[in-house]
Amino acid sequence: MGGLRRGYSRLTPPLVTLSASYGAGGSQVGPALAERLGVEFLDRAIPARVAERLAVSLDAALAHDESLGDAIGRFASSFAMLPELAGALAQAGVPDGEDYRHHTEEIIREHAARGVVVLGRAGALVLRDHPGALHVRLHGPQERRVEQAMRRQGIERAEAEQLRRDADRAREAYVRHFYGADARDPALYHLLIDSTRLEPEVVVDLIAAAVRR
Repeated sequence: MGGLRRGYSRLTPPLVTLSASYGAGGSQVGPALAERLGVEFLDRAIPARVAERLAVSLDAALAHDESLGDAIGRFASSFAMLPELAGALAQAGVPDGEDYRHHTEEIIREHAARGVVVLGRAGALVLRDHPGALHVRLHGPQERRVEQAMRRQGIERAEAEQLRRDADRAREAYVRHFYGADARDPALYHLLIDSTRLEPEVVVDLIAAAVRR
């Protein structure tokens, strides 16, 4: 860890975006990578900070977030904010989708200046023109991702299968709705890793090596 920090110019702080399908280990790799690089890990803090800026509840912010924090978030993401749903949410005090996207991007760009590991939120698209950003996709075969989730979360196969379907659909819908892109498109990333075949520590080593380069 110390060697990596000494070898990395502080003029170009480490900046990594992680896109991870369900069961690919993004929530394990992201924090460990941020610690290795000596930068902040940005994931669940995003909707909380957006809620503060928009002066709305966290539940309201989650309605537009990529994460699956609650049922309304899954519903809104999956159906890409249909006009009828958007109207109902507006009456309930839920922020407009474009407002949420704008503030999410603003938070990501603010952190990019001092180095960060960003999980999800279409980070590879938000920072696609940033010359110092490394864009990484963690993926793997569906069956292996389900098995990995079962082991790490201690859940049964049926639950893991349902979570995989919901999570993958919602995350892909988020990127498609706000950016008109396919989150699975390899052209969006510099590095693609089948993280179902490697332990998280090895995945962190690979990404950290790419950052050093």
